[in-house]
Amino acid sequence: PGIECTTGPLGAGVSNAVGFAVSEKMAAAKYNTEEHKIFGHHIFALAGDGCFQEGISAESAQFAAHEKLDNLIILYDSNEVTLDKMAEYTQSEDIMKRYDAYGFETYEIDGHDLAVVEETIAAAKASDNGKPKFIKCNTIIGKGMEETEGTNAAHGEAGVPYVGKAKASIGLPDSGWYVSEGTRDFFTNTVQAKNGKIYDDWQATYAAWKEANPDMASELEDAVADKTMPAEDMLAAIPEMGDEAEATRVSGFKVIQDIAKLVPNYISGSADLHGSTRNYINDGGNFGAGFDKSYAGKNLYFGIREHSMGAILNGIAYHGIFKASGSTFLVFVDYMRPTIRVASLAELGRVSYILTHDSIGVGEDGPTHQPVETVPGLRVIPNLDVYRPADAEETVAAYVSSVTRSDGPTALILSRQNLNQNTAMPAAERRAGTMKGGYIAKKETGDLDLIIIATGSEVQHALEAAAELPGARVVSMPCVEAYERQSDDYKESVLPSSVTKRIAIEAAVTPAWYKYASKVVGVDRFGFSAPGDIVMKELGMTAENLSAEIASMN
Repeated sequence: PGIECTTGPLGAGVSNAVGFAVSEKMAAAKYNTEEHKIFGHHIFALAGDGCFQEGISAESAQFAAHEKLDNLIILYDSNEVTLDKMAEYTQSEDIMKRYDAYGFETYEIDGHDLAVVEETIAAAKASDNGKPKFIKCNTIIGKGMEETEGTNAAHGEAGVPYVGKAKASIGLPDSGWYVSEGTRDFFTNTVQAKNGKIYDDWQATYAAWKEANPDMASELEDAVADKTMPAEDMLAAIPEMGDEAEATRVSGFKVIQDIAKLVPNYISGSADLHGSTRNYINDGGNFGAGFDKSYAGKNLYFGIREHSMGAILNGIAYHGIFKASGSTFLVFVDYMRPTIRVASLAELGRVSYILTHDSIGVGEDGPTHQPVETVPGLRVIPNLDVYRPADAEETVAAYVSSVTRSDGPTALILSRQNLNQNTAMPAAERRAGTMKGGYIAKKETGDLDLIIIATGSEVQHALEAAAELPGARVVSMPCVEAYERQSDDYKESVLPSSVTKRIAIEAAVTPAWYKYASKVVGVDRFGFSAPGDIVMKELGMTAENLSAEIASMN
């Protein structure tokens, strides 16, 4: 046993633990056999008063209880303290009744009585009744430090001056860190001996399972090692997408079917938007309890819980078996931004996000649903790859990158509206260029004197505007982060420093593009409600307006 993750924002740990519980249930359903049980452990979360004030923990508790994740045990260190005040200053709910209502099995105990704690945990582990467990451990913060005991002052630095006195009162030496011989002996002998036997027994079971199920064992070991086929082989294994205009979310639906076959441990879910985000894995089954669901299902229904979805995805990744993606409309991604930040910080390459309806092209839903600041806002998160593909072939490469990247998460930004395919360029070249983040989508036919940089739905406009300009080069830059990781020589070949006449176009706020261009055509305001093509035209996202802006350049 040990700490698998530290979680950052309060409430996130409870939600990460739900992700662990999902992954464990899924692994048990997928890999256990009648003869050999290799998965069946419990997931523990240790949380405090502040964790249960944050809404994310409520979202995750609802999901856990509804899907009957009875392998989850939450230990609530209830000392009735928050940082500013005692908890009663800001809360008056009966948390036991709340978790009863969710569908948890609840316990309330003296958190200082170690025998009772052990007895209650044992009872919780033995209770396979379809209910996750919630153990409220009533404790006194700063116990033994009479000056701050039981007050919020003990939460911070106020108790530091009294530490020496408190140690002396219970017979501890005045040293920085001290572990008594009795404690050391307990862990060295009793705990290690017990765990050693359990571990050895499990290893014997695993060896027998592996011998009986070599193909499953190979798949599982690849999953644990995060081993996939090389990106180049994966790209070659996915058929070309065709020439018809289509939305990249539709292209994504086609690609995800291939990804799910090529990456057996790939799973996906949605915050109540499968029908719109188009990330449902056909024949993958649905995860959970009841209805048509089972724990072997590859499609997760998170409900309208984006924040929780993000943290659950992180928990699945931390558990170390499955690759997981989650989807919502791009404009709602700010609900889950803290979890994306932690995934990026923790280098969770097993996580990706499918974010559709990517711009003012959403149309009639209006400015509340038309993201303009959102893509640039994601790009500023360190270690997050943000892909906004321009056509179906770029979408293939974006998905492949998301499942072959190992050191950080990926956001896939997909359109609602149809986009033209860049059929003048071979599919393989578009895919290879996309994997590098930026590439020449149309080479100049004369002396190079202008570079047009575009992403997503605006690449088609750049190609049209450049058609009558012999000296114009079009650079598609679906992923700025991947492009920046390329060699200086490659970047110079795409954006030669000698060519300073550059213009960028993207249906989003403009500031970041001035790193690459002297002029930017973008959307530095909120949109409005009208058909998507009308909104795009009115706000300048057309080939005609781009041509006019180019003509105005010196």
